[in-house]
Amino acid sequence: MSAATVRSLLPTVAAAVLAATLGLPASAQTLRWATQGDPQTMDPHSQNESLTNQMNAQVYETLVGRDKQLGIVPQLATEWQQTGPLTWRFKLRPNVKFHDGSPFTADDVVFSILRAREPSSNLIAYANQVGEPKKIDALTVEFQLAQPNPVFLQHMNTLFILSKAWAEKNRVTKPQDFKNKEESFAAMNANGTGPFLLVSRQPDIKTAYKRNPAWWGKFEGNLQEVVYTPIKSDATRLAALVSGEVDFVLDPAPRDVARLKSTAGVKVIEGMENRVLFIGMDQSRDKLLYGQVPGDANPFKDVRVRRALYQAIDIEAIKSKLMNGQAIPTGAVVPSPLGSLNDPEIEKRLPFDLTAARKLMADAGYADGFEVGLDCPNNRYVNDEELCVALAGMWSQLKVKVRVNAMPRATYFPKLQKLDTSLYLLGWGGSITDPETTFTPIYRSRADKGVGDWNFGNVKNDKLDALAAASSKEADVTKRQALIKQVFAEHNAQVHHIPLHRQFVPWAARQNVTVVHRADNWLEWQWVSVAPR
Repeated sequence: MSAATVRSLLPTVAAAVLAATLGLPASAQTLRWATQGDPQTMDPHSQNESLTNQMNAQVYETLVGRDKQLGIVPQLATEWQQTGPLTWRFKLRPNVKFHDGSPFTADDVVFSILRAREPSSNLIAYANQVGEPKKIDALTVEFQLAQPNPVFLQHMNTLFILSKAWAEKNRVTKPQDFKNKEESFAAMNANGTGPFLLVSRQPDIKTAYKRNPAWWGKFEGNLQEVVYTPIKSDATRLAALVSGEVDFVLDPAPRDVARLKSTAGVKVIEGMENRVLFIGMDQSRDKLLYGQVPGDANPFKDVRVRRALYQAIDIEAIKSKLMNGQAIPTGAVVPSPLGSLNDPEIEKRLPFDLTAARKLMADAGYADGFEVGLDCPNNRYVNDEELCVALAGMWSQLKVKVRVNAMPRATYFPKLQKLDTSLYLLGWGGSITDPETTFTPIYRSRADKGVGDWNFGNVKNDKLDALAAASSKEADVTKRQALIKQVFAEHNAQVHHIPLHRQFVPWAARQNVTVVHRADNWLEWQWVSVAPR
């Protein structure tokens, strides 16, 4: 691709924005990178969203971390042991300092776990499942569980540690209430123990960091500074990479991957992400909030309608035409096939069959269809808005008129968290491949302590609830696997969600940038190196 071609991709306004936001001189120790969206908040307990977690994890740390293969490794804890069926004890890393110079102790751990259990926390379900934290001494913490937790360490890896004194000083002892648009000191400022310090935060414009010279760990990379810029337009993001204005792009559009592979100065790092995309439906209200339905009914309460929508999806067309082959269709709403125990029966999709789908619609009394709004992010998943538009076209074959309501993630997630939706696209993924962290927040009925927090369709199924709850606390591996299979069988039979695919997330970088591609689509800055050009 020539320089003239690159520049032609950059609209005048976009070029001006890039000049303002990326106006940092190129340096062998500065990483300038971009994706289509922006982290939602700097408060590490407020929003459980991948990019937000990834950015915050460069500043804040957890007791246990992840290695390059997603294995559990020591972080703020140096060792741990299960001292009983319901008890875990952690030895904390000595001589660790927060970014403001204050010491890290057991008091900060206890405070942070309790903070993550507050109602405004998006991590409340995980924080409750690690039990009651208790300080034994300055560098020892014990957790007393109410019931066995077969993925205890996985949950512990999601819970960031804050300074108790800093939070009290700045009146942020509770997480930011993001869905109700609360302003918070912790939303714009940070004080962790991690390898990078937050320097400045300009939402939707630029977020800058610098290396923490007092970090306890050892850097593998050479970064001294990191500058992140959200660039929504795929073409503008690509042009910025090719022209050298950014060094790394986490989410090149699938249609651009082949071209990037043949572009001088650029390389593509490929891999599948632990993330499943699916459709959720309001299965609770008697009348849809956003729909025109004969008889003012809620068609999604009828499993025949849910199944009809599923069978009207030509998933192979989506894979080949929209995703350019960068997706794996699945019938299991779980981020990784490891979560479905690699069971082909669980992974198997309902067949694409318009004739069967139309009959189901007619049997349910909707032969002439209905109208409904589909809420969709436009800067969160690969081809998210385009995917919603494609689904709307397919469902029109059932005379279902879908109005795609696409919006930025900063608007989208608070809307769903208020259950202000009738039909929505959602993705779910991360470093944990066990199904527990899908079952509890998504499959189970909404309850206290974070259970069902991401069940935005407000699905209520007592049988599914009981099976999922039992699998959460079953310590016997064989018995637990049997329960997990029953959970999937009940969920899939009732079509409580419509599975789509697991997305590939190839990364793109300048040739002088070295990164480690993890299956959770996580860019770990301490491993990144930028060589002189």
